[in-house]
Amino acid sequence: MTAVATPFRPTAAIPAPMGILAELTHRCPLACPHCSNPLTLEQRGAELDTETWKRVLSEATAMGALHVHLSGGEPTARRDIVELTRHCAEIGLYSNLITSGIGVSETLFASLVAAGLDHVQLSFQGARAETNDRLGGYDGGYLRKRVVAAMVTEAGLPLTVNAVIHRGNIAEVGAMIDLALDLGAKRLEVAHTQYYGWALANRAALMPSRAAVDEAIAVVEAARPRLEGRMVVDMVIPDYYARHPKPCSGGWGRRSLNVTPSGKVLPCHAAETIRHLEFWNVKDRPLAEIWSESPAFVAYRGTDWMPEPCSSCDRKEVDWGGCRCQALALVGDAAAADPACHKSPAHARVAALAAAEAAAEGRDVEILWRGR
Repeated sequence: MTAVATPFRPTAAIPAPMGILAELTHRCPLACPHCSNPLTLEQRGAELDTETWKRVLSEATAMGALHVHLSGGEPTARRDIVELTRHCAEIGLYSNLITSGIGVSETLFASLVAAGLDHVQLSFQGARAETNDRLGGYDGGYLRKRVVAAMVTEAGLPLTVNAVIHRGNIAEVGAMIDLALDLGAKRLEVAHTQYYGWALANRAALMPSRAAVDEAIAVVEAARPRLEGRMVVDMVIPDYYARHPKPCSGGWGRRSLNVTPSGKVLPCHAAETIRHLEFWNVKDRPLAEIWSESPAFVAYRGTDWMPEPCSSCDRKEVDWGGCRCQALALVGDAAAADPACHKSPAHARVAALAAAEAAAEGRDVEILWRGR
């Protein structure tokens, strides 16, 4: 079947997507145990070609999308990353490069800037070189990241530092704030691990204690007024210690979409864990048709699918039922109330699970390293 773009008209029930996560490749030089990519990574031979990606980006823009996250894996592993970035600029799509920094040479970065790159999000696995390189599984990674951060700020592009936090680095949250300031970042994401993919497999090795989480939250809250006007510090707390669930990608099929390296279109990054869903591919259908009509997007869009206690909750159009993948992972039912919610019958059980796994600190807990 040949994909042909069709006009998209947003409605209250099916609004236009604000953004697209373009997972250009699963190839990555790092081996982070907290990676949220699936355990079965898509191979290079299955990746979409350049022209297909350009069509998808154009269709997203025509639908109303305002920005694209060029992600992976490591997106700069694609030889066409400059061409894809230039295409984003040509169609008016704000581009954010989500990168580990590894492999980003001065020549490549200069080409990306010339092509019209708008923003860079640079990951750090720790605030200190030893922590960063150990958790990323790449010697010299910390120093390379610092070089790339300097290239970004010298080029005048806004820099976001992303730090995925877990038991292995939670003690460095304060140092991470200092590092981001030193690098000239405009924004820091202190993002506690979300347990999908490799992170779910490594949950027992990554889960921090409630006391450590509370201390990290206090550090961030104390820093925010001090840094006002200099750097924004965002924080994502662990769902397992939350009272209310987070809205899945702003609401399932409401704000964003993911395209995998092979072209499958997902409502959220981990949606393929829900095995009964059918995911359409951009190689077969236009993006607007997938967004509007595909079974995967229709399944949990809106509120009609919700069981109790969600269906009568006054927050049902705030958190949109929470995370479907988490409900599946923790209670075995993707349509159940997200156990992160205090109203879920499973909430206490999940809190107990978090406490038990956090107590594994110091024990010999095996880590599954990504890609090894």
